[in-house]
Amino acid sequence: MAEPRVFASLDELRSAVGEQLGTSDWLEIDQKRIDLFADATGDHQWIHLDPEKAAAGPFGSTIAHGYLTLSLLPALVPQLMRVEGVQMSINYGANKVRFPSPVPVGSRLRATATIAEVTEVSGGVQLATVVTIEREGGEKPVCVAETLSRFYL
Repeated sequence: MAEPRVFASLDELRSAVGEQLGTSDWLEIDQKRIDLFADATGDHQWIHLDPEKAAAGPFGSTIAHGYLTLSLLPALVPQLMRVEGVQMSINYGANKVRFPSPVPVGSRLRATATIAEVTEVSGGVQLATVVTIEREGGEKPVCVAETLSRFYL
């Protein structure tokens, strides 16, 4: 597993604005993961679930849901960073999310991130991170998301 950048305090996190974090390990996206996501969300569109029909479609195979790709952030980002010395951290949302290219079944994905901003909130800080998920062999990222996390003392 990738070694995360460890921030020992919120002051260390504040001083890291603009820094790029490392790279996560590769994660393969198989049809079972896509099928389970479809069942969890109720999105059963053929482009995700019907390999035969999708083979004749615009991408040549089934593709992962965009929101499936976004949902991988909790698995990938902890490989990039960890903040210590806090009581609690929460996902606060996202300012912007884009899916510039598809994720065909069998793709391997990994993430990088840049610390965009750290702002004060009551009891802690809010961290804006730009996370980019790339596909092995892909020309464009498959997801670029500016996410918000809050860390409380």
